[in-house]
Amino acid sequence: MSVKSEVLGLLEANRDKSLSGQELAERLGVTRAAVWKAVNVLKKEGYHIQAVNNRGYCLTEDNDVLSAEGIRLNLNEAYKNNEILVCKCVDSTNQEVKRRALDGAGQGLVVLAEEQTAGKGRRGRSFYSPPGAGIYMSALFRPTTERAKDVVLITTAASVAVCRAIRNVLGEEPEIKWVNDVYLRGKKICGILTEAVSDFESGRIDTVVVGIGINYHIAEEDVPEELRDIVGSVCTGESSIPRNTLVAAVVNELFDLYDGLSEKGFMEDYRRWSNVLGKEVRFSSGEGWEYGFAVDIDEDGGLVVRKEDGSEQTLRTGEITLRVV
Repeated sequence: MSVKSEVLGLLEANRDKSLSGQELAERLGVTRAAVWKAVNVLKKEGYHIQAVNNRGYCLTEDNDVLSAEGIRLNLNEAYKNNEILVCKCVDSTNQEVKRRALDGAGQGLVVLAEEQTAGKGRRGRSFYSPPGAGIYMSALFRPTTERAKDVVLITTAASVAVCRAIRNVLGEEPEIKWVNDVYLRGKKICGILTEAVSDFESGRIDTVVVGIGINYHIAEEDVPEELRDIVGSVCTGESSIPRNTLVAAVVNELFDLYDGLSEKGFMEDYRRWSNVLGKEVRFSSGEGWEYGFAVDIDEDGGLVVRKEDGSEQTLRTGEITLRVV
């Protein structure tokens, strides 16, 4: 680990106090000059570090740069050794994870970016990813043969993971729009895209990539006008909670839920936080758009819809919109 990374780790772990250059040097077994150099490199990378004579260095309250060091501080012990990569800018974190999976990366890899130039949404749509304002992350899973049959539930589980993290860390109450969008205050604040790659010879699922995009603190005026009625942000004002803290909470929840996919214990929360159940919906079908009433979500995440003729249909994929009555 570099001196810069070690200095950042100590500053992240001691946000509530200043650490002198001498103390940092002694803890790390390096010279004060090496600490000074590391601090200046961090400042150039965008970290807000305050230096006060006779007190030392500290990260200011408004510092909100994504970092592996800041994320790792709040990870459960089981995931502290996960590989975490934070990029300044990538085309898509899902694409970056898939590239690294081809190079042999193992389960547990998490890739984040401050900006995406080609963020991916469902059905080939783009995902709005302005720099420094969101959480754009993807996680890599390598399902065993026994677990492969359950990976169809991972998108559902990821929705619950995001909701639990936001509720626990920020005290907000997001909801889930079937199948993979998270809403807050009536607007979409998170989208989830899961992609699976199969082994050509065996046909077995080899790699699963779960991409999560969260609008964390995007000012309304920065949202394209055509999206302002749809896209919201987790933080509507100044937030003192760094993105690193929420990222760690999402990672903890996501990997915990992955370990228990087959038990489907998260389905209770998925139903409870649904903003669709009990409402009229418009849904796509092979013959165009139909209308119905969302009555249930089954154990495999399918949306049970009672159609206008009284018959019921379970949707496994597709799109729905809430019907304006």
